[in-house]
Amino acid sequence: MHIHFILHEEFEAPGAYEQWAKLHLHTVTYSRVYLGEPLPERIDNIDFLIIMGGPQSPATTKRECAHFDSLAEQTFILSAIKANKIVIGVCLGSQLIGEALGAHFEHSPEKEIGKFPITLTEIGKKNPLFSHFGDTLAVGHWHNDMPGLTQNAQIIAYSEGCPRQIIAYGKLVYGFQCHMELTHEVVEKLIAHSQNDLSQAAKYRFVDTEEKLRLHDYSKMNYKLFVFLDKLSQYYLSASTN
Repeated sequence: MHIHFILHEEFEAPGAYEQWAKLHLHTVTYSRVYLGEPLPERIDNIDFLIIMGGPQSPATTKRECAHFDSLAEQTFILSAIKANKIVIGVCLGSQLIGEALGAHFEHSPEKEIGKFPITLTEIGKKNPLFSHFGDTLAVGHWHNDMPGLTQNAQIIAYSEGCPRQIIAYGKLVYGFQCHMELTHEVVEKLIAHSQNDLSQAAKYRFVDTEEKLRLHDYSKMNYKLFVFLDKLSQYYLSASTN
């Protein structure tokens, strides 16, 4: 498969998503918009679009961030959805999916930075793509906002601090407000760019200290993500041949 990443900042790296893609020898390409790289001109030769996070929001203007074109990304995301491609958004990426489908992002009730449990909804437990998650799963977080809900969106999982952690917008389209892609390498990059938030960790219920972030084991959630991606790609390939 051909997997394309949209990357908004160097420190919001694809982590375990990229590891999975390379492990399976998929073709991997990138739009590193922070380096001025363009979005693809066509969607037809891409199977799998992954939009990563960033400090921006869908409401961020080009005047506020010259390298981030929210409307252009939303248009490209919508073209991928309409072409029946796999589309996954992470954090900002999940919010952009919602916006592309007409659902506006909102502020999350709590700031979350660290590793905290998510709980699957009854709908989530019945979705075979998430059957291996169990009732709860400790995953990474690094956010203030959450994606909007379309009329047909299904909430797969929530946390104590955020009611929209994983959203199914369709059988091939998923928004992950949580960060299951975190690895120790990615966490170090995020720590370096989050000193203001981390210095105030004691003020928040769901913000870990630098020391705790470095001590977490991220491998189990990475493995759960790999299994989800395996199931999703198998579904996509079987649907494409029918």
